[in-house]
Amino acid sequence: MKRLTAPQKMEIVREAAEGVSTAVLSDRFGVSQRAIQYTLKADAERQKDTAVATAAVTVKLTPDELEALDAVFFAAGIETRTEGLRRLIQAAGGTFVPDVALAAEMARYRTSLHEVGNSVVQLSKCMAEANRTGQGAAAFSDLRLAQMRGLARFILDAADEIDLLVRRRRDAMQLEATAALREFAHAAE
Repeated sequence: MKRLTAPQKMEIVREAAEGVSTAVLSDRFGVSQRAIQYTLKADAERQKDTAVATAAVTVKLTPDELEALDAVFFAAGIETRTEGLRRLIQAAGGTFVPDVALAAEMARYRTSLHEVGNSVVQLSKCMAEANRTGQGAAAFSDLRLAQMRGLARFILDAADEIDLLVRRRRDAMQLEATAALREFAHAAE
């Protein structure tokens, strides 16, 4: 199967953003539509993990509101409106915004899960080969069974750890949002 190069992946992302379909991209690059979809998904995850800004927020304020907002940001030592609004949005109650530490943790989990996935693929290949050669269940040793149980246990534990990580981060962000909003409210008075 053909592997895409980094420049090809960048071109796929660019062209997909311009509206080119996965079917057309698949034909052009000589890979499956699934490979195109994986490429686009990987790029979306990369942008999310690195907190690449891709969306804009527009709000209209009265001159007095804008002056008050600027005064709050100045009092808090925030140099730009963009930075002030970004901080306020990130601190908003319950909003999940990936940060550097969280992105690193998620990358670690993703790497571990890829390793597990590779192990499962290898075990599946061994089982398929055993079935093809007529060895069936006899070729699936106690060691292989223990490995499968270990992988299942790892996946369940990883899911629990990710859930706990997300809950802790959300709780911490709610506390930060409450403090930030309280601070902004006091500064505006």
